[in-house]
Amino acid sequence: MFEYFPTGPYTWNLGVVATLNSGGLIDEVDRACRPIKDAANAGEDTGTPDFLRAWRALTDQLAGQAEEAEKAGHTRTAGQLWSRASNYLAQAERMLSHADPNRVPTYRRMLEIAQKAFELHSPRVSRVEIPYEDTTLPAYFSAAPATDDGPAPVVVLVNGLDSTKEHMYASDHWAELAARGISCLMLDQPGTGEALRLQGLTARIDTEVWAGAAVDWLESRTDVDAARIGIVGWSLGGYYAPRAAAFEKRFALCVAWGANHDWGAVQRRRREREGERPVPHYWEHVLWVWGHDGDEDHLDAFLDFADAVNLDGVVEQITVPFLVAHGADDRQIPVAMAHRSYEQAVNSPKRELRVFTAEEGATEHIGLDHLSHVSTYIADWVADTFAEHQGARG
Repeated sequence: MFEYFPTGPYTWNLGVVATLNSGGLIDEVDRACRPIKDAANAGEDTGTPDFLRAWRALTDQLAGQAEEAEKAGHTRTAGQLWSRASNYLAQAERMLSHADPNRVPTYRRMLEIAQKAFELHSPRVSRVEIPYEDTTLPAYFSAAPATDDGPAPVVVLVNGLDSTKEHMYASDHWAELAARGISCLMLDQPGTGEALRLQGLTARIDTEVWAGAAVDWLESRTDVDAARIGIVGWSLGGYYAPRAAAFEKRFALCVAWGANHDWGAVQRRRREREGERPVPHYWEHVLWVWGHDGDEDHLDAFLDFADAVNLDGVVEQITVPFLVAHGADDRQIPVAMAHRSYEQAVNSPKRELRVFTAEEGATEHIGLDHLSHVSTYIADWVADTFAEHQGARG
């Protein structure tokens, strides 16, 4: 993996490479990171305010340029600037401590910038609200051009531990799907993104509940082919999505974009400092996600809870096509977990394990070191599988 900070923390380097592989420009990223090289060496937790200041300054610069471009009537240029600004601020916000007073204001600014990007750069993407229990789940919906001619298949794309729907938008996976005739629902499910930050909705083990709410909403749309709704989850979504597909039988396919077969075991490894952590302020973040705020002094009890975030006895109940995509040298989640998910999915009519190697790239966590390579592979597999499903039903 390209590491901008050669002696700096993994979390910072992962953020930089994710930004670059989600449409960031090397010059802009370098200008943001150059002043904080010393801060990187101070440690991932200590330096996060410096990371935010540097990347927020870049975001503000691009926002100013975008506003000037809009005034001049250069809407395409403005849209590109707003889109990159969203990408940069999303990565900076991801690094912050839950307790940082900048977190919520930064996230609200992200929402404003993303809306600008949709209007001027991605008009087929819109904000939507999914009815869920006594509230709603925020999401972005990409209506593929194919919907102009009738109902189209759709993928529900779900987050991991620390990502947001704004990261999904920046990844351009929705655009790869759209080019193949597939719409995409980029969902901030409980425990992630806006649902966590602004609504206080924490993660749950029975992911089929919120996933079923997403399917209910999709089935109500006239532009959705209800027989071809798939679910794709990256990182911790490699637990969320397979669990949902196992028990919500309306899904037509499932992809674990980074296997997360036994998340509890990963937490026990991380407690012993085995393997890398995705974000600074790690345990504070994890406890916040799962609604265990303030339990830092009772980590053993939380780890006992985390053991239930496990796909043993679950993937056996997946009865639709199932793809497991994983990096051979993933420093967060051992590749052995990808083999476990694949080997236990014995009732899937079409199961595939794709391990990306260092020679081809995309060998790191969810392929962030070569994100487009994994994204297009998954998009092709989804398109082929939906086409097979269409052929089977005549």
